[in-house]
Amino acid sequence: MPEGKMDSRILEQIKKLEEKYQVMGQDLSSYLDGLLYSDYLTYWDYIHLDTLMSLQTPKTGFKDEMIFIVYHQHTELFFKLVLWEIEQMSDVDRLEKAFFIERMTRVNRYFELLENSFSVMVEGMDRDQFLQFRMSLLPSSGFQSAQYRLIELSSTDIYNLSTVNMRDGLTPDDDIEKLMDALYWKQGATELASGKKTLTLRQFEEKYAQSFAERVQQFKNKNLLKLYQTHFKDTVENDDVKEVLRRYDLLANVYWPLAHYKSAVKYLQKSPSDIVATGGTNWQKYLPPRFQKVIFFPELWTAQEIAEWGKGWVMKEIIKEDH
Repeated sequence: MPEGKMDSRILEQIKKLEEKYQVMGQDLSSYLDGLLYSDYLTYWDYIHLDTLMSLQTPKTGFKDEMIFIVYHQHTELFFKLVLWEIEQMSDVDRLEKAFFIERMTRVNRYFELLENSFSVMVEGMDRDQFLQFRMSLLPSSGFQSAQYRLIELSSTDIYNLSTVNMRDGLTPDDDIEKLMDALYWKQGATELASGKKTLTLRQFEEKYAQSFAERVQQFKNKNLLKLYQTHFKDTVENDDVKEVLRRYDLLANVYWPLAHYKSAVKYLQKSPSDIVATGGTNWQKYLPPRFQKVIFFPELWTAQEIAEWGKGWVMKEIIKEDH
C-alpha cells in the first residue's frame, strides 16, 4: 500500500463506526483513543482463569473430593447454557421452527454431554473416599441445584412436576402456591420416618422458593410445552419438532436422573434408611423416573410409554449389571 494511503476497507469500517456512534450521541474519536491505549486481551483474562481455578475448595484431605467438586461445577455451567437457550426461545418475538429446533438441539447436546460424562462420577472416584468426604458436606446435596429446578419450571407446566400420588387432587389451573406445595422434588427430601422436611429441603426453600414461584409465573405462557402447543402442535409437518422434544424429555427426565441413580447404587448401601450421604434425600424413591413420572411433554407419548417411563434404561443399565 502506498505510504500515506489507507486501505479502503478500513476507511469504510471507520465510516460505519462513526455512523454507529453518532446514533448513540457518542464521539468516535474518544473510543478510538480508548482502543489505542488499551492492552491486548489474553485468554486467561478473558475467561478469568485464575478466579476459575480458585473456586475448588475441598473440605477434607481426600484427593477424590476434587473430582466431586469439579464435576458439579462443570454440571452447573452446562445448566447455565441450557437456561440460556430456553430463554432465547421463550423471548423471541416470532418463533420460527428452524430456530426452535436448532436451539432445542443445542439443549439436547448439553444434556447428552452431561449424561455421557457422568462416568467421571460413577467410575472416577474411590468409593471409600467418597463415603468419608461426603459426610463432611452435609446437609448440602445436588438436590439443591436451583438451576436444574429453573430448567424444569421453564420446560413445562408446573402441574406436570407435581408428585404422582397428588395429581388426582390437582388441576393445571390451580393457584401457583398449591401447585408449588405438590412439587415432586419435595417428597424426595422428606424424612422417611416422620415425613418432615429435611434440613436440606428447608435450606433450599428458604433461599429459592420465592424465585421459583416468580419463574413459574414468568414462564406460565412461554415454557417449552406452551411454545410447542402455541406454535407447532397444529402444524402439518411437525414430526421433527416432536422428535427433538421427545429426545429432550428422555435426556432430562430419564437418562440424567438415572445416571445419578447408577452412581448412588455404586456408592451407597441399598437400605432404604441409608440416605444420610445424599443430604437426607431419599434417592431410592426420588431418582427413578418410574416413581416420579416427570414428563415435560406428556401429550407426545403414548399411554404405554408413560406407564413404562424409564424401564428400558433400568433393564439395560441396572438389571444387567446386577446380574
